[in-house]
Amino acid sequence: MHMADALLSPAVGGAMWLASAAALAVAARQLRTRADDRLVPLMGVLGAFVFAAQMVNFAIPGTGSSGHLGGGLMLAVLLGPHAALIVIASVLTVQSLFFADGGLLALGANIFNLGVLPCCVAYPLVYRLLAGESVSPRRSGFAAVAAAVVGLQLGALGVVLETVASGISSLPLQAFLMVMLPIHLPIGLVEGFATAAILDFIRHAQPELLAVARRDRVPARPAKRLLVALSFAAGVTAAGLSALASSAPDGLEWAIEKTAGPDGVPMPQAGLADWLAGLQQRTALLPDYQLPGHAAPAESPPGPAGRPAQVGTALAGLVGGAVTLLLVGGFVALLRRRRR
Repeated sequence: MHMADALLSPAVGGAMWLASAAALAVAARQLRTRADDRLVPLMGVLGAFVFAAQMVNFAIPGTGSSGHLGGGLMLAVLLGPHAALIVIASVLTVQSLFFADGGLLALGANIFNLGVLPCCVAYPLVYRLLAGESVSPRRSGFAAVAAAVVGLQLGALGVVLETVASGISSLPLQAFLMVMLPIHLPIGLVEGFATAAILDFIRHAQPELLAVARRDRVPARPAKRLLVALSFAAGVTAAGLSALASSAPDGLEWAIEKTAGPDGVPMPQAGLADWLAGLQQRTALLPDYQLPGHAAPAESPPGPAGRPAQVGTALAGLVGGAVTLLLVGGFVALLRRRRR
């Protein structure tokens, strides 16, 4: 659900930048005054894991589309909404700057749709309400599925409203809405079940971590074995599972094709969006998660012909995860210095 710059006018893109910047400023202030330093390693490792997980697109049967996990809800449950927003914003920033995944003009909208809505709306209003103080795996799992569906639906609605407000006439409100919301329903269900499974794993590995997000509890120090396990999972996902990702268009791309036709929405050839696109081309070290000069084919065949794409994807996953970990750690270190 990463929006491209072609979907937003400069006015709407700028407004979403301001909205996300305000939310991040509040999150940073709360994190600086309330966060425990014991959360920092978990924040970095989970950021790398979410980066890798977002690279793995899964096919949606019968649609010709695909989807990927967002990760915002899982982060909010484990870290609290403020730390989670910082982490997911770091993931999206790395994706946009170094891999050209999501536009720079649209970065504010992407942070809002994939970060603010699941972390600051779906988590407190749906997950916490349904899960309560119970440690029941069944109740927590139900809350995770419900909150993930709500978060994805809100994000899809946000994409539609932001696009229509930008005056994209080829994507009218009703037609775009009628394809965006249904296609993101199964994606939300998959994210919910995946989130429930991850929470269940952590419940067995170190149950006290599930109390981190509650204000009345003292954060637990993540066990080294858990951090190693999550780091290993992030590496395997980035270097291995990402190469098996579906090549079908994701839910947003599929919805645009169904609404506007196979040509989609053309990229502006002048103005702020065009300038930012040129800037992104210069900052993208591994565009589209591939080695420079190696465009990702529709389907990577087995054997030597498919190896450059597989190598590029694996390298991009490992590099992106490492950069995300460093960015999260550096940001928190800056907050700690200001706190002192």
